[in-house]
Amino acid sequence: MAGGWTRDGAVQDQIDDTITDAVLSARARMPLGESADYCDDCGDEIPERRRLALPGTRTCVGCQSARDAAYRPAGFNRRGSKDSQLR
Repeated sequence: MAGGWTRDGAVQDQIDDTITDAVLSARARMPLGESADYCDDCGDEIPERRRLALPGTRTCVGCQSARDAAYRPAGFNRRGSKDSQLR
């Protein structure tokens, strides 16, 4: 049940939009094309099982883990200010 100026289902719409944005962002960051035999970052050999599981991969597990840890999406504030929620 929505309150104030929002319509019923508005909160769920915000949740759905956030999830959709996250999925689209993840898909855009997925590698495409032919996998590299050696990591672009450190030069170590990329295991064949990783290359088969993730077509287009260019990095080893260690380097990709470091990249993923450094990636912090900004996100979207769809709710506005708290004051608008309380009225």
